[in-house]
Amino acid sequence: MIRKKKKFERPRKLFDIVRIKSENSIAKKYGLKNKREIWRTIAKLKEIRTKAKKLVNQDYMKQQELLEKLNKIGFKVKNILDVLALTEEDVLRRRLQTIVLEKGIATTTKGARQLITHKHILINGKIVNAPSYLVNVDEEEKISAKKINSKINKTKTELVANE
Repeated sequence: MIRKKKKFERPRKLFDIVRIKSENSIAKKYGLKNKREIWRTIAKLKEIRTKAKKLVNQDYMKQQELLEKLNKIGFKVKNILDVLALTEEDVLRRRLQTIVLEKGIATTTKGARQLITHKHILINGKIVNAPSYLVNVDEEEKISAKKINSKINKTKTELVANE
């Protein structure tokens, strides 16, 4: 059996009121389940930054590979300094949950999360049920909702038709 490793680090100072308040506002804004999701994005951002720091003194082609990869994910970076300037909110904006909300498929962040976890969101015709999925730029147009036959949707369509 392979042991899973944690994909995040806990903060060193657990009861830092400034950090807690900022994490609460971020969690509310992006509809996150818990603080671990914030810590996971911080760890992913730290990984990206370390790759960029290693490539600062490397040749131009290796730097361009990293920049192309990040631009494909959706981070608008032009050079290594832009990569180092990325914030955790930049990563959170590329999550499937946030993009479903921006596209208007869901009305709230929590509603977007529920649609995703209940397997009602399709990317390129395939079900994706992870709200933390980082959406590529080319996949962004291919996000759609599955047709749901429920009483709620029928009443909504009847109301719209009557107006």
